[in-house]
Amino acid sequence: MGLFSKIKNMFSKETEEKKEIEINQEEDTSMVEEKQEVKKKSAEEKSVKVYEKGLTKSRKGFVSNLISLTSRYSKITDAYFDELEEILIMADIGVNTIMKFMDRLRERVRKEKIEDPNLLKEIIVDELFIIYVDEEVLESKIHFNTTGPTILLLVGVNGVGKTTTIGKLAWQMKENGKKVLLVAGDTFRAGAVEQLKEWSEKIGVDFFGKEEGSDPASVVYDGIVKAKEENYDVVLIDTAGRLQNKVNLMKELEKINRVIASFIPEAPHETLLVIDATTGQNGISQAKSFQEITNITGIVLTKLDGTAKGGIVLAIKEEVNIPVKYIGLGEAKEDLQPFDIEAYIYGLFKDMM
Repeated sequence: MGLFSKIKNMFSKETEEKKEIEINQEEDTSMVEEKQEVKKKSAEEKSVKVYEKGLTKSRKGFVSNLISLTSRYSKITDAYFDELEEILIMADIGVNTIMKFMDRLRERVRKEKIEDPNLLKEIIVDELFIIYVDEEVLESKIHFNTTGPTILLLVGVNGVGKTTTIGKLAWQMKENGKKVLLVAGDTFRAGAVEQLKEWSEKIGVDFFGKEEGSDPASVVYDGIVKAKEENYDVVLIDTAGRLQNKVNLMKELEKINRVIASFIPEAPHETLLVIDATTGQNGISQAKSFQEITNITGIVLTKLDGTAKGGIVLAIKEEVNIPVKYIGLGEAKEDLQPFDIEAYIYGLFKDMM
């Protein structure tokens, strides 16, 4: 059974009604596990719905074109392959990924003697998934520190939704029982400090910042001191996004990293690059530039619901080989989702299944 069929079976079953489990103080282990399983399943179903809804625009553009292509050809020809390649380019999948994909697809068609384009639906999904995974163990989870505060550094150019992403991440971590501190390290952009403070008040987590124009490393230094003294679980640090002056930005981030490491040797535990999905290939250029400046451990792809070019997820993996750890699929706090390749594939190709 190919990936197409497996994902279809995973997500096409109707949601079963959940039992309400009343548990008293003497509940046994099996009942506790059952309740946890129901909660887990409910969370997974909500996540799938967010993916479905958030990828609607991409699905209508990309997949509708694929369906139309299939309906117009009764046999697989060179013209069919040319049109398929054009559709993939328009989806922002990336030239290198497309070339690799097309070579693999042509080879399978030749080996398996496939003539009917309808039979390629499942193979297309399979091959795109295989290219993304590339026989690697994909690590999309946040690495939490077990011996002190977990330090997350957020980087990215201005306007990509970095501060909003920090707020949403902080809300999720608070919901998971973490004591969270937001640190306003972007002291140069007008209003950035106040914006982060407003988010902290909105979601009910603590905030540390100084006046605009302060030395960012100094703000981070005092923020880390507070985090250690007051036993915070997670510290989310906002940073400047002035990529047009890479030398200054590099020096600034290097200084911030030194300050953090002087308190917590293995920190920052994650440096997440925030990219606006609607900027397409420009977002990939940003990723390459930030790779030159600092050690990026993961990508947060925002505004994926606002573009018909959902293939950028595949292009990022191919071009910069940094795991996508979160994707933004809407304005609500719940719409920032941990990246799940199977839920993404389902959300993107649902109409073909």
